[in-house]
Amino acid sequence: MDRKEIPLNERIILALDFESPKLAMKWVRRVESHITFFKVGLQLFMSGWFHIVDSITSRGHKVMLDLKFFDIPETVGLAVRQLRDRGVTFATVHGNDPILEAAVREKGDLSILAITALTSFGEEDMREMFGAHVSIEDLVLSRARRALSIGCSGVVCSGLEAGRLRSELGDNLLIVTPGIRPGANREVQVDDQKRIVTAGDAIAGGADYLVVGRPITTAAEPIAVIEAMQSQVAASLRA
Repeated sequence: MDRKEIPLNERIILALDFESPKLAMKWVRRVESHITFFKVGLQLFMSGWFHIVDSITSRGHKVMLDLKFFDIPETVGLAVRQLRDRGVTFATVHGNDPILEAAVREKGDLSILAITALTSFGEEDMREMFGAHVSIEDLVLSRARRALSIGCSGVVCSGLEAGRLRSELGDNLLIVTPGIRPGANREVQVDDQKRIVTAGDAIAGGADYLVVGRPITTAAEPIAVIEAMQSQVAASLRA
């Protein structure tokens, strides 16, 4: 699908980061006039299991199942197999080449998104993990290039790296970007996110989908926030 062919009401994936399926479905009903793509993460999935996925897809909406599978390849492959025929559109996998390969072998019609570097990580976190200076941007590009060659449909990365991925890897992969905030495009600490961008900047940089949670779900007027972000997205696509 061409980047500009994605419907506007699918561009923002609302993160249903709630402790109960009841509250999650309340939010689905509240915003479904504007958003038709929803993220089910680990917290909600452990609470609602596949029932919450079924509840969302039965309303004609799409689901990104963000469980970040990470285990030995055989286990990850078997876990991904469980997602077949569940109506899930995207599933996230975190790991090295054999793990991604196992996920791709079992994906069926599912789109596998490889995690590159969590948006809660900064350069200092990279140094602590790898014991030397590692550029997040270089790490993300390397992981994205390998994921694409393995057969993943796309990657999850911050908007700060999306531009380089799009420039060097072209339109052959989906870029899904969390860490979307209403503020300026700069690397600052905002709740638990460090690498943040605006909706417009992320799309302009090459992102296809934006994962947004608290800026919408904690807003006094969530629909107004959604409409403002969608206006930024539309303007960036026109440009």
